[in-house]
This record gives sequence, structure tokens and C-alpha cells, in this order.
Amino acid sequence: MQISDIRKEYTRHTLNETDVAASPFEQFRKWFEEALQSGLAEPTAMNLATVGLNGRPSSRIVLLKHLDTGFVFFTNYNSRKGADLQHNPYAALTFHWVELERQVRIEGRVEKVEATLSDEYFNSRPLLSRIGAIASEQSQPLPDRTVLEEKMRILEAQYANQQPPRPPHWGGYRLLPDYFEFWQGRPSRLHDRIVYEPAAGETWKIYRLAP
Repeated sequence: MQISDIRKEYTRHTLNETDVAASPFEQFRKWFEEALQSGLAEPTAMNLATVGLNGRPSSRIVLLKHLDTGFVFFTNYNSRKGADLQHNPYAALTFHWVELERQVRIEGRVEKVEATLSDEYFNSRPLLSRIGAIASEQSQPLPDRTVLEEKMRILEAQYANQQPPRPPHWGGYRLLPDYFEFWQGRPSRLHDRIVYEPAAGETWKIYRLAP
């Protein structure tokens, strides 16, 4: 089979302007809960796209770990994504729930979360994950894996009888949305695309895009 011959017809759901919630956060929570209840392998996985100093986009999968006024994920602040966000504090997220034939695209400004939230999440992680965050100089060249494994062994011994503190280079980011697009797959590639953008006050303008 040729790659160009691979096709899937989307038939599971519909999405209409009259049926969606007035708030994109409420609509997202509804879809997110359905993704959780559907038993998907990674319902919190989201593609994070940033732009670097060279003007080129870069993307990777991160995990949603908290939802409040924005979408929160955690990482090494010295990583490539951290450097990108230091230069250009705007990013885009995409959730793709394949089994539900749905996507959600979200764009907005990114800020670091408060230290208390980073501490709370860091301390909730498994011990080896916390030690790994200390050991790994994320996105930096690594001679070979044995260097990292040796650092892990040293740190495991160091923290054998105490809790490792959150390193200053590790913490959370919050994307504060000013654009949402909810995409529902439909037959014949005539997909439903419903957009939310800020309007007057705390309301949102809701409109449809052509597929």
C-alpha cells in the first residue's frame, strides 16, 4: 500500500456551535473527561510548539499536569523549550485524541508557575524521577549514557536517607490561552472546527472555520 492510499473515514461524533459550552475551558474539560473515561493510553499528552532564537519552530510531546487559568506542564528551564520560551514567551499546544477523532489546538502566552506549585508537583513524583531531574542537563550534549547513569548512582546514594529538593532549573510553565480550536473528524474530510477567541469582558467569541 502506498502512503498516499492510507485513509480513515471519521464518523464518531459531530460538533456544532449551538452545542458547545460558552467557555472554552468548560468545553475542554468536557472533552478531556471523555478522553479520560475512554481509557486512552496518554490522554494528557500534548504537542508543545515553541519558536527559537533562529526563528524556527520546534515541537515535542509534554504532559498536562495541572489545569487552572491555563495549561500547566513541567520541565527543565534550561532545556531547548525553556530557552525558546525565554526568548519568545508564546507557544501552541495540540491535543490529539485519535480514538475519539478529536483535536484541540490552543495558543497563548507562557509564564513560569509559582514556586509553590512547582514544589508541590516535584515532591509528588517518584523518587527516581526527582533524582533524574537533578541529574539530567536536559537538551545538552551527552558523551554517552554511562555518564548519566553514573550521575544517577551518585545522587541515589546522596539522597538515600533524605528527600531531594527541587532544583532551581526545574519547574512549571503555564500557557494562558487566547485561542482555542476544537476539531471533530467528520466524513469526507468535512470536519467540524469551532474556534473560541476573547471578546468583550470575560466572554468568548465562538465561530466555525471551514475544514
